[in-house]
Amino acid sequence: MQKKAALEKLSRLRGALGDALKELETTLEVAFERSALVKGNVYELARKCGKPTCACAEGQLHRSMVLSWSHQGKTRLMTIPPEKLDRLRSGSEQYLRYRGARARVTEMCKRILKLLDQIEKLRRKKP
Repeated sequence: MQKKAALEKLSRLRGALGDALKELETTLEVAFERSALVKGNVYELARKCGKPTCACAEGQLHRSMVLSWSHQGKTRLMTIPPEKLDRLRSGSEQYLRYRGARARVTEMCKRILKLLDQIEKLRRKKP
């Protein structure tokens, strides 16, 4: 009876391992895409220029699209020309998808290793 229960558990673990591998394969598809990755976030920045007679001194702030990213521990900003906005926004979104997939792969690999350890424990025999 104990052997039958162990075989059933082994079968469930193998099924879970197969499911985890399929999920891993699906998650890794983002790594095979060819689109460019742009580290950072694209957003609209509104600020005052500092001239006392400018309209921004009364609330009409100057607006521009910027790319913000971290480099060597410091946040960097780059004003984005209108002709590059779509490309940089798309690249930034792709980068976020890629990093999210990378984080999920890390968790999946931990889960797969745990399943492999459990399978080994059930299959291992004393010498």
